Amino acid sequence: MRFTKMFIFLFMLSFISGASLSNLFCQVSGSAADVKPIAVGQKIPDVTLKNVKGEPVNLTTLAGEKQTILVFFRGGWCPYCNKQLMGLQKIESDLTALGYQIVAISADKPEKISEMMTNDELKYTILSDNNSDASTAFGIAFKVDDATVEKYKGYNIDLDAASGNSNHILPVPSVFILDTQGKIKYEYVNPDYKVRLDADKLLEEAKNNKQ
Repeated sequence: MRFTKMFIFLFMLSFISGASLSNLFCQVSGSAADVKPIAVGQKIPDVTLKNVKGEPVNLTTLAGEKQTILVFFRGGWCPYCNKQLMGLQKIESDLTALGYQIVAISADKPEKISEMMTNDELKYTILSDNNSDASTAFGIAFKVDDATVEKYKGYNIDLDAASGNSNHILPVPSVFILDTQGKIKYEYVNPDYKVRLDADKLLEEAKNNKQ
């Protein structure tokens, strides 16, 4: 009986907040293939990230300012991520003209993001989720296995140094298009980190989902 009452309470809470019941039990997946992202039509979770100065930024508040192209990427150490970010840079003016803002989220700590933005001359907003709160809440976080961690070290990729912790959690690279109410209008989540949403396809979807 006690469990039933708790279940009903959680269901009502999720209904009021606009979040799905499954998101109340979101967790880090054991592999990229096992992630369970929140669905189109749901509202984004209320999470707080850090800007390049380490200051808190509430994602719901930020997304309420204008329609948002939300991009989760692994880190500045990933060449596929860097290619994707440069592609976003090329269509940023088109997205801005449509009324969108670009917000990218990385597992890197703020200092690493600041270095990357300077080196690559990126102008749009990039936030740190190095504690993995956002990626976990979005259902796209997974634990990197020990063998992969060691393999990355062979390529001079140190996940601990990049994130500032030793949790070895990364997001599956993902793109979400949000309206100003924080509702997901479109999403692209691919466990294969080598395959990213094409910039032209993203621009097309942005046009299709413009408020």
